[in-house]
Amino acid sequence: MPLLAYGVSFRTAAIDIRERLAFPPDELGEAVAGLRQDLDGVSEAAILSTCNRTEIYCALEARDEAPVADWVAAHRAIGRRDLEDTAYVLWDGDAARHLMRVASGLDSQVLGEPQIMGQVKAAYDIARGSGTLGPELNLLSQGALYAAKRVRTDTAIGKNPVSIAYVAVTMAQQVIDLGAARALLIGAGETIELVARHLKSTGVREIGIANRTVERAEEVARSMGGHAMGLGELPARLRDYDLVISSTDAAEHIVSASMVERAMLGRTRPLFLVDIAVPRDIEPQAGLIEGVFLHSVDDLALIVEENAAARRDAAVQAEGLIDKGVAHYERARVLRDNRHLVQRFRQHADGVRQEVLDRARQRLDNGQDSADVMERLAHELTNKLIHAPTVAIRDAGVDQRADFLESLRTLYGLE
Repeated sequence: MPLLAYGVSFRTAAIDIRERLAFPPDELGEAVAGLRQDLDGVSEAAILSTCNRTEIYCALEARDEAPVADWVAAHRAIGRRDLEDTAYVLWDGDAARHLMRVASGLDSQVLGEPQIMGQVKAAYDIARGSGTLGPELNLLSQGALYAAKRVRTDTAIGKNPVSIAYVAVTMAQQVIDLGAARALLIGAGETIELVARHLKSTGVREIGIANRTVERAEEVARSMGGHAMGLGELPARLRDYDLVISSTDAAEHIVSASMVERAMLGRTRPLFLVDIAVPRDIEPQAGLIEGVFLHSVDDLALIVEENAAARRDAAVQAEGLIDKGVAHYERARVLRDNRHLVQRFRQHADGVRQEVLDRARQRLDNGQDSADVMERLAHELTNKLIHAPTVAIRDAGVDQRADFLESLRTLYGLE
């Protein structure tokens, strides 16, 4: 049964196309059930939909992606021409390799990002709950998730942070006990939201959000369990914090050296400042004050690049694991597809055994010598079991089928 992977990703489609194709999480179960119900040739289906990709995995009766493409066009209000220009079509082993690379983070915008493995698992759990998973996609999902786990555990692809936000928090962790620290984030944009999420995951004691627009600061703080303030409160509040991370689009310094100097008066704890804004939010001279550690976006960018290089090196090793994963998947698929042939072969052998055994018992019942009966049983059993292979060897020799003869030599260990 052909296996299809049909979809688009950030590599093939602009964000406006990806937005139109995306399935909201609460619609995935209904969508995947509808796909199998609407298309007679689809026996199994799963949909993976994230901000960077929408992919449909199907087991089909015929090797034809057109019905799936038509279904996507009809259900996501997009023209077939747009799909043809951006969608990729992968079959069988290529489809399996693709999903393994996706689940491992090898096909992500941020190489090695860890969230995608959970998203792949969730997509297949939804399909399983919707009754659209069968032996084909069960085998695929198990193989993909196993390969992804191997990549995570056997390589360093996820061990080096490659986002400015994550590096900022990681750097702070090296010098500050975040579990006992108060953190102040200046700004309320996407980068600060990412920093806030990373900080929250570390168990930081407290998060404050300072922003020019207090309402926006309150919105971010509310989602993180923190508190908000306006920029005008910074001079009086700065001394309360151990870590300050700033990322705004201000044209001038928001935190001056004199402001930091006042905050350090009578203070014994160090103050860790991270300025990831361009232009800079924190006056560079603040880093000269005793007890103050100031890092700029360039410091972080250097670490990001070093970590990205380490991930690229790890990706080479990861691709080798993917190769092994694909080979294991394809072997398992062949074994599964041939299980009925194996069963019939064993049934045939058992039938021959039973036939010869019944005749031997009859001879014993008729009083024949037991040694003669055993000798004849062995002879008849051998002849019956090797008759078909013997005929096949003779025919292959006449037809000069060297490949078949070599397979038989391997099968029976013949020199």
